[in-house]
Amino acid sequence: MERFCLFRSVLLACCLVSGASVMVHTAKHSMCKSCGPQPARSRAHYCYPDCNVSKVCPNPEDICAAAWWREAGIVTMETMCHNPARPLYSVTLKDYSSADCLLISKHVAGRNLRVCACTGDDCNERVLLAKLSIEEEMTLPFKLRKICRFCDIESTTCNATGVCDSACNITSICESPNEVCVGVWRRNEGISFVETVCHDVAFPFYGQYLTDYNSSTCVLKPVKGMEDEFYMCSCNAEECNDKLIFGLRATEDKRTSLLVLLVSLVPLLVVVVLLASCFYTCRVLRQQKLKVSKHKTKGMDSETCAIFSNDDDHSDSSSAKANNLNHNNELLPIQLDSVVGKGRFAEVYRAKLKQGLMSAGEAFQTVAVKIFPYEEYASWKNEWEIFSDSELRHDNILHFLTAEDRKAERQYWLITAYHERGNLQDFLSKHVVSWEELCRLGVSLARGVAHLHSDQTACGLAKVPIVHRDLKSSNILVKTDLTCCLCDFGLSLRLDNAMSPDELANSGQVGTARYMAPEVLESRIDLENIESFKQADVYSMALVLWEITSRCSAIGDVREYEPPFGKLREHPCVESMKDDVIRDRLRPEIPASWSQHTGVQFVSSAIEECWDHDPEARLTAHCVVERFDDIISAVILPISSEPKSPEDSGNDDK
Repeated sequence: MERFCLFRSVLLACCLVSGASVMVHTAKHSMCKSCGPQPARSRAHYCYPDCNVSKVCPNPEDICAAAWWREAGIVTMETMCHNPARPLYSVTLKDYSSADCLLISKHVAGRNLRVCACTGDDCNERVLLAKLSIEEEMTLPFKLRKICRFCDIESTTCNATGVCDSACNITSICESPNEVCVGVWRRNEGISFVETVCHDVAFPFYGQYLTDYNSSTCVLKPVKGMEDEFYMCSCNAEECNDKLIFGLRATEDKRTSLLVLLVSLVPLLVVVVLLASCFYTCRVLRQQKLKVSKHKTKGMDSETCAIFSNDDDHSDSSSAKANNLNHNNELLPIQLDSVVGKGRFAEVYRAKLKQGLMSAGEAFQTVAVKIFPYEEYASWKNEWEIFSDSELRHDNILHFLTAEDRKAERQYWLITAYHERGNLQDFLSKHVVSWEELCRLGVSLARGVAHLHSDQTACGLAKVPIVHRDLKSSNILVKTDLTCCLCDFGLSLRLDNAMSPDELANSGQVGTARYMAPEVLESRIDLENIESFKQADVYSMALVLWEITSRCSAIGDVREYEPPFGKLREHPCVESMKDDVIRDRLRPEIPASWSQHTGVQFVSSAIEECWDHDPEARLTAHCVVERFDDIISAVILPISSEPKSPEDSGNDDK
């Protein structure tokens, strides 16, 4: 019996050893994506490497892994097989049992590196930043979460001067894509503290809403109403709250130095002021003479001087008396007719403005009424203030009548001239234009933008430059003489020289994604140079000029109307336009047929210079006007002339 038990034990041990051997020999080797550093593309909230190479891992214990990093705005990924027993880029992988490659962050070799690992064939073909629900996967756009210093509250020896180091060695990926990096310096009972966190800009922080988070640096500003000294800042670059800058104190130091310099130069300043006063007096007298000359001379060209009488435009009956009215306390007798346009903030109605007395009979002037709900007061107020500038008046700017607060209806109204042809986008979708009509539309558009950007009128009167910031074909109206006029100034900005970079930064990333310049998409406008805002307008204007040219009969076969980048995106968002405009440097197609007409070739050359990726290389709106004037003044014929069909005229429907 004992021999039998011994024999059975030996037999069982052999079976176990044999089974283990079989398991070792039949262990499956993983198959993983395996490519060196490659550019990564995004879709939804995932990142995908441009990698199509898969290989069987050499060791059975290997798993699929990926490394992700971002430098100079470019996302790069590397995929590989990896033994989890060894560190990956100095990072020890702890959780790799999931089928998803979920990135974790690590500060390695002076850069923010993210790595992940997973189990399953080719599971590293895409990576994600965080686990999301199914509903979130279907709806949320891809947006990288910020990497910030996150040490909450720590004591510091830093005083409220210069640059303060956070002394925080903890780096965190913010939970929400809407969170930015925040820094706080405060002093309580003689002890200084620094606080570094992530925070969602939609919610107040210490009772204050963040307004400076578009900056790449964390410039501390004092917060009123707090106990003792309290400074706060926010920014949206990675780990930008590691260095806290006391900007206000530095500014005060500069002001003190400047004051000392001014006091020492008082005698010289007195002389300069006297000379400037003499110069100013001479200029005022000269401008008054110009005004007198203007009134004495009939029929002066409106292109020569932007100050015009109400009788200048006889072609548009709705423009009559357009500038006779100012802001009224008494509401005008207006009868709304029908909706002719809708925007994100307001609706536009065609309406009838009663003229004259009842005894003299009913007489109406057709006007346009833009109606804002009470909730959109800020947008209404901004547009009203833009229109209220008397030096804004120009043939190619929508004529403004008045603004009204309709308390009974809880609405704000803007009343302007009415143009029955509607906006340029609708016009181009229904009409093909001739070469002459292209020139008329194009040069009038450029003149409107040039006047908007100019710091003086054509008569030499001082004027504050204005940038539109939402130039697109649907914000441009077509007059009866087939010239353009700009409208919808709800997002416009007055470029007052007194505005600080912080005030300009608070204006935010605005406009329509399809028409945004590369630097606007990246929120990298040079706030120290107000010309950068004009350069962004010129980029948008170039896309509109492309739309007009694409519907010109002089180029041969005319395709159906489509907006810029229409073949790539139907309703593009900022992130998708970044991929096309910044990463791939794409622009709307300029077909070879455009070079068959000398004039169109010159126009397309100007368009390409206006949408250059480098803002400094773009033409100004004034230069575009000069280009059109040169083209129009020359006798330009098509290289291969063909007879024009009657259907090509912009005055007839297609």
